[in-house]
Amino acid sequence: MLATDPPSPPVTGAARTSLLESHAENERMRHIPALPWMVQKLDTELRRRIEKMWLPYSDLAASDPRHPALEAEFRALCRAIDRVGAVARHHRGHPHPPNDLGSRIHWTINQAVTHLNSTDQHTFGKRFPFQTFERSNGEPLWAAMLAVIQHVQKLVPMIREIEPDIDEQLYEGLVQLSEPMRRDPMA
Repeated sequence: MLATDPPSPPVTGAARTSLLESHAENERMRHIPALPWMVQKLDTELRRRIEKMWLPYSDLAASDPRHPALEAEFRALCRAIDRVGAVARHHRGHPHPPNDLGSRIHWTINQAVTHLNSTDQHTFGKRFPFQTFERSNGEPLWAAMLAVIQHVQKLVPMIREIEPDIDEQLYEGLVQLSEPMRRDPMA
């Protein structure tokens, strides 16, 4: 409506519609991945990669000069995974994690996956109504997931110094051949 347009008569009764948005009717934000994809990424792919990188570290002697830097990065990874669970969690209280670093990694991933699975898939990733002046719950969760992925990527070169074949182990199973290669020469 322009200032020069004549005013329209006010709409009354059943024809009146609200100008307020509702959360469930808003569109999904395209920059936030779907919740099942996030759960699969953390529970399957990242868990497998973290467990494969944990094995060389667990065999490393505590007196090795690389041990403190790796321990600090694994603890930072645990805090990042804790953040994913905290953002996805809808209630305040949660049990205290184990003190042992290996057990804590496993426990933290399980807790984060549980909290991700308890998130409402219908409203996740949808923009909050503008009148609430609040940020969507999907954006901080996706940021926390990106932080976890970044910590896992930072661990790879550190583990590579201990285990030079870590890349081969991490990419194992990446390509699945529908027909296995023949043992006899092709040419």
